[in-house]
Amino acid sequence: MKPTALMMGLALYLAAPGLGAQTYTTEGYNPGDDQGVLNPEELSLRGALDRMRYGESHPMMGVLGYGAAKEGNHKVAREIFERITREGNVQGMTWLSWMHDNGLGGPEDPDAAAELDRRAMELGSEVAAFNYGLDLLRGRGVAQDQQAGEAMIRKAAEMGDTSAQHLIDNDFDLDSVTPDADEWKYEQRLF
Repeated sequence: MKPTALMMGLALYLAAPGLGAQTYTTEGYNPGDDQGVLNPEELSLRGALDRMRYGESHPMMGVLGYGAAKEGNHKVAREIFERITREGNVQGMTWLSWMHDNGLGGPEDPDAAAELDRRAMELGSEVAAFNYGLDLLRGRGVAQDQQAGEAMIRKAAEMGDTSAQHLIDNDFDLDSVTPDADEWKYEQRLF
């Protein structure tokens, strides 16, 4: 194929409706008529979202949520993580906590983030145990409690979380596990 023809083909592909880079939203799905949709999307984020919105669940939804979050499509990622969290998915809880804590795809909500960390920790997640320990040490989303926070960090380390062990090895110096760019978020407020 000549370079000119290749470039024109690529331009047509990217300009064609339904092809090329897509932004997926939570609106606009047409479930078709009483016989369904002819040739529904199967191996795409849009297809997975369509099926999820109409009651299907799949273990890989968390992976799709992760991909959506990493590409900056936080509204879709939050929708996915909220769904799989309702189904008891621990990884979905930790990702949804991250989204609440950082105000991604919705308002910042440290209380909801800490509660998700606690729930996932109770279900056996070492990552959530570490995160909940940090919540307690910082007093973010929960009352600050140094003793309980250190105990939770030790529990996370015993469960195998290497970041928790790193924090212990550094005498619970929070700067050793989080960048100083986040200090504004964790400073104690007077009101």
